[in-house]
Amino acid sequence: MSEPRHPLIRLLSHLKRHRTTVILASLCSILNKIWDLAPPLLIGMAIDVVALKDQSYLATWYPDPKDQFLLLTAATAIIWILESIFQYLYDILWRNLAQTAQHDLRMDAYSHIQDLEMQWFSEQTTGGLMSVMNDDVNQLERFLDQGANDIFQVATTVIVVGGIMLFLAPEVAIWAIIPVPIIVYGSFIFQRKIGKHYSNVRKEVGDLNATLNNNLHGITTIKSFTAEEREIERVAKASASYRDANREAIRLSASFVPLIRMAILFAFTANMLVGGWMALEGELSIGAYSIIVFITQRLLWPLTRLGQTFDLYQRAMASTTRVLDLLDTEIGIVEGNYTLDSVSGEINFDNINFTYSEREQVLNNFNLSVPSGSTIGLVGATGSGKTTLIRLLLRFHDSKGGNISIDGHNVRDITLNSLRSSIGLVSQNTTLFPGSILDNVKYGNPNATKEEVLEAARIGEALSFIEELPNKWDTNIGEDGHKLSGGQRQRLAIARAVLKDAPILILDEATSNVDNETEAALQRSIEKISKNKTTLIIAHRLSTIRNADIIAVIENGKVSESGSHDYLLQNNGLYSRLWKVQTGELNSV
Repeated sequence: MSEPRHPLIRLLSHLKRHRTTVILASLCSILNKIWDLAPPLLIGMAIDVVALKDQSYLATWYPDPKDQFLLLTAATAIIWILESIFQYLYDILWRNLAQTAQHDLRMDAYSHIQDLEMQWFSEQTTGGLMSVMNDDVNQLERFLDQGANDIFQVATTVIVVGGIMLFLAPEVAIWAIIPVPIIVYGSFIFQRKIGKHYSNVRKEVGDLNATLNNNLHGITTIKSFTAEEREIERVAKASASYRDANREAIRLSASFVPLIRMAILFAFTANMLVGGWMALEGELSIGAYSIIVFITQRLLWPLTRLGQTFDLYQRAMASTTRVLDLLDTEIGIVEGNYTLDSVSGEINFDNINFTYSEREQVLNNFNLSVPSGSTIGLVGATGSGKTTLIRLLLRFHDSKGGNISIDGHNVRDITLNSLRSSIGLVSQNTTLFPGSILDNVKYGNPNATKEEVLEAARIGEALSFIEELPNKWDTNIGEDGHKLSGGQRQRLAIARAVLKDAPILILDEATSNVDNETEAALQRSIEKISKNKTTLIIAHRLSTIRNADIIAVIENGKVSESGSHDYLLQNNGLYSRLWKVQTGELNSV
């Protein structure tokens, strides 16, 4: 098994599309730091001009000290301008790169998630996924925004200052350089230790987000069971775990800078002492000694930022690992290459077997033929596999055995886009999106005309309540349509499916959240929209499917009986007993 790549290598590989920006930003950071280190040299030269006059370094070209000061003044202005220009450029480049990289990474993660099979989603938490796509991606943004520049500037400082000091006074330079390897080595040890803590921090924030997300979605249940105190304790426990994980990381992070300061104290005092002795003995000019004092500070003090920089770096690497691990998740549903063009809607389930992970078998050699243009009712106890059939048809999952075909083409061979575009789905758990009623109905067909939208709403029995709203079609329905009743949400979902006008229509308990009067109206609508379509209706209310061409009763993962409503009543099987219970002829099955 190959050794996993370092997260930084994985990140750079993922950012290769921004290679030019990375190179330019890095170059600007380096050039800015080079010009930033120039003023101490100018100060040393100015001191030598005052102290040595015509014996100074600049006197070789400009004997008059006044001319030397004019030169130094001009050089100072140029250096400050160049430093400012490159600071502006690196700031723009790094910050824009941070924004672009976090946007691309978030969109790559979201796009990849949409391609993953439903089985994978059942093993995740919404809060955990939100943590990856928001918190973890934002950690990378913070590092690129600040930490990457710091790394380049510290490296440039060590190289440039070390070179200058070795040129001016090798005996003094050695005292400034000795602590650098110790500081850098200590930083890498610190990085490895704190990296484990930040991995734990990322895990804990994911768990906390999952708890908060679940509670916010379940606030009605929490209130109905008066469980507010219990949930406060649950959130407090998750929050405390996140806090404690951060405390360990903070404790280690806070200890870094004080330790670095001790190494800096040694180098700075040694340079001051040794350099001062050499200047007193005449072995070093006053200007050169001034340069060494100033430039030592420029060398050593930025190293105290290594703790903060490595802190940002480790947070980013821990987060990057989580995001890139998500991107590396293999897609279980393999895309087909056949495109459905003209769909008549003939569906066949041949010897289908399916089992959810760590559960009993749901479908066992299941067989069902659905003629083109027919209406099929699916009946069975909860957990019998009715909805599973629909999920297999849409390829939210793949069967463990057998074949599902549409017009003779195996669904595994059909492109997912053309397969799902051919099917309109209205499920029991209606999902609506923030925005207006018009936006949600047109979700079924964004290019629909006003007349088509009105007709879809009329067929879905939604037009009457929409026209009664103060803002009518422009009414904002809130998150997941929480401003509407369950029946209104269901009618919008039906209108949305009608507008899609797919050749295959699936209604999975589509009338479960409406009253009897609306159900009767929707039943009439279903009869209209199912004409010339292949329609599969899952229903516990048998009145919804009594007019279906064929009713299939599912028991123990198979079709136990099938036929028309009248035939099944005469057959005296499970369907007949269910009908008698629902009509009051029997007390129970």
